[in-house]
Amino acid sequence: MEITFFSLLSTVFFFSGFAILLVRSQFRHRNIPPGPRKLPIIGSMHLLFRRFDQPLHRTLADMASTYGPLMHLQIGEVPIIVASSAEAAKELLKKNGVNFANRPFFLGMNILSYNSTDIANAPYGVYWRHLRKICSMELLSARRVESFEPLRKKEFAEMCRWIASRQGKSINLSRRIGMAIGYSIAEACIGSKTRKLDLLMSTIKEMIAISAGFSIANVYPSVKLLRWFGRFLKPDTEKVHKKLDKIFDEIIDEHRSTESRRGERREDLVDVLLKHNDPGNDNFLTIDNVKAVITDMFSGGIETSMSAVDWSMAEMMRHPKVLKEAQDEVRRVFKDEDGIDEAGFDQLDYLKMVIKEALRMHPPLPLMLPRANSEACEINGYEVPANGWGIVNAWAIGRDPKIWEDPDTFKPERFRDNAVDYMGLHFEYIPFGAGRRICPGISMSLALVMCSLATLLYHFDFALSEAVDMTESSGATSARKYPLHVIPIVVNPLPEAAAGATS
Repeated sequence: MEITFFSLLSTVFFFSGFAILLVRSQFRHRNIPPGPRKLPIIGSMHLLFRRFDQPLHRTLADMASTYGPLMHLQIGEVPIIVASSAEAAKELLKKNGVNFANRPFFLGMNILSYNSTDIANAPYGVYWRHLRKICSMELLSARRVESFEPLRKKEFAEMCRWIASRQGKSINLSRRIGMAIGYSIAEACIGSKTRKLDLLMSTIKEMIAISAGFSIANVYPSVKLLRWFGRFLKPDTEKVHKKLDKIFDEIIDEHRSTESRRGERREDLVDVLLKHNDPGNDNFLTIDNVKAVITDMFSGGIETSMSAVDWSMAEMMRHPKVLKEAQDEVRRVFKDEDGIDEAGFDQLDYLKMVIKEALRMHPPLPLMLPRANSEACEINGYEVPANGWGIVNAWAIGRDPKIWEDPDTFKPERFRDNAVDYMGLHFEYIPFGAGRRICPGISMSLALVMCSLATLLYHFDFALSEAVDMTESSGATSARKYPLHVIPIVVNPLPEAAAGATS
């Protein structure tokens, strides 16, 4: 049995290598973008994993400095185009936006996203447009995001009470911010904080860690047998999916059992989605579709918002003048208030610049999720082969010295007279992506980021209990590897701050 298995595996790799050699012979006389030399079978794969001491977006940025802002890599069978400049990103995401509107097939993500029926991974077409419409008009509209303000204020007030109860002691601020953001999103999505919520959040973290892993099946798509081996050799993916599915079943059952009493509670995002689980609805969603969208709300919302807040706080702690100016502004705007009121956020010009600068240097997804192109096309005068992936290095674009003066220095003031925004119209600044697949939750994420930072800056001064370590983690998101530890000092107490501290 063992000999048969290895014979089969050898045959698979032989034919894969043969296929790659044929592909290479086709590329040899074509004007494809420059890139490193490829090895048989694996292509450029070895180059991506040679630097274990730095994240992939930095490795690709280093390679782009040698081969150019539009670079060709061959990873297994898959030709990959990496755009590391604003011009190349615009060509890929806008000029060739329809061609690059789909996602590649990723085995683990396909399992976890209910056969790619979520917003992030669904094929570009009628179903995806229905999802996008539901998100933009019902789930994540400005009105809906505004309606969740009381939830945000409540969760961040609880966070502040907890912090205040530990005045003068070193605390893990990163962890407490993450909890507050997670609970805020959870209450908006499922409407309650229960034991299932903690289990759901821990399972979502497991899902994110697993989905960021490498699978050989993804880069040899023609070898269907590898997909079977992938499922067989990665039981953790199925295990996490089953755990997540069970939690969602319980949440949906609870919502249906209380549907008649919906007027007594706030309508959450699960309620909105379940309205579309009616066969008579033009935008009908199956229960699995509903679960897939809820997964996106949690995984995307928590990771992007948490990353932005944590990097902003870390950068301000490293730059005391920036921290003081942001604190002074927040306390001036809300000096006659009992606390933070989101209606006053329009006046927080400097804090907005701080957030913009943090997102420029530390975009939540430094490598935008890959796009799959169905047809060959031309980008920057080069031929781009069909059936490949397009990847935009948003981190490299945000650090491009041709666009940004002194790009590795944290200077919020650079945005004082700079009209660029987050909405994907300025390709030199795309922290939330751009094009047809731009992040649909920008409004929700920014509301969480502004509310959490403004609340912290208004109520506390902070001193470092240990040096800030800016090392990045190696996952798909731009998270800091080590948490931020600070010593809080209460400046503006919350009402009844002495009571009700939560742990």
